[in-house]
Amino acid sequence: MNYVINGDFLCRNLTGIERFAYETCTRLDRIISKDYISILIPQNAKNIPNFQNIKIIKSNKSCKIFPLWEHITLGHYVRKNKLTCIDFANVTPLFTHGIVFIHDIYAKLYHQDFTSKKDRILRAYMCFMYKYAAKNAKKIISVSKTSRKEISQTYRIPEDSIDVIYNGWEHLENLNEDDSIFEKFPKLNKGKYFFTLGSLQKRKNLKWICEYAAKHPESQFAISGKAISGMVSSDLETLKTLNNVVLVGYVSDSQVKSLMKNCRAFVFPSYHEGFGIPPLEALHAGAKIIISKAASLPELYGKTASYIDPFDTNVNLEEKLKEEVEDSSKLFEKYSYQKAAENLKELLEAEERNS
Repeated sequence: MNYVINGDFLCRNLTGIERFAYETCTRLDRIISKDYISILIPQNAKNIPNFQNIKIIKSNKSCKIFPLWEHITLGHYVRKNKLTCIDFANVTPLFTHGIVFIHDIYAKLYHQDFTSKKDRILRAYMCFMYKYAAKNAKKIISVSKTSRKEISQTYRIPEDSIDVIYNGWEHLENLNEDDSIFEKFPKLNKGKYFFTLGSLQKRKNLKWICEYAAKHPESQFAISGKAISGMVSSDLETLKTLNNVVLVGYVSDSQVKSLMKNCRAFVFPSYHEGFGIPPLEALHAGAKIIISKAASLPELYGKTASYIDPFDTNVNLEEKLKEEVEDSSKLFEKYSYQKAAENLKELLEAEERNS
């Protein structure tokens, strides 16, 4: 056993990075030999998977103040046992040389989004971690070619030294839709609303939804997502005042699937994404997608989507729905957690052969 996974993602809700880590590890567990990889799990983990082959090691320390977990508890364990750490969430223990997923370098590229003192501290830490990982990791992995190029250019490391492993969609595959969301929010009419989903961070660009909804009171919007402390868009308060916007909050995966299946279209105006899972989820649920022509999104979704300028609301979504788009079925083969697990396994085996 040479590898240990940083299990900090099990302490948080399954959104974005946490989802990718959980789903990839679940499938990796099925295709590796027993105890080939371990996972160090904090005491306060919310949801511990029933792994059969990944060896679960439970720490007596919690992951609450995340730098302490990474650099003290996990770092000590890695160094003591002479292991290579696998980190899924942009960070890695100091004085180690692990395998690190850098999904994007948002904090480095969009300093203007970090305005409060807490935000600026978070940004400084993340920028330090990006740079440390880029210069010290055994292997950097990102989730799109666009993100790989940004990392390469910013930290002056060869682009071909960064692997790309894409996100997936299978967590919605066997879920039944939960239509109780429409009972909870009777104002929502099936087939009549535009839906958007995200972490409510500034880069998710609620400003675009806010401005468009104000201009088009005849169009209804449903917005779902969990607020991240210190990083919430200021437009959230304005959205609460608009009669044609329904804020449904953080909802279950089954409710998300129902909202996607019954929406007029899924709208995703983010101006920066390493990957952007929600449009892929929406396509799988059968929704049309209208997404930003920024960052990695055009690379990943190609002609399966209609595009908007994330900084211009002078557009008509109803007209966008008339645009012809390509069938999206090939995307579900190209982007999957199963492929992510297989690619990660191959990468780990290659690292061992080369060491």
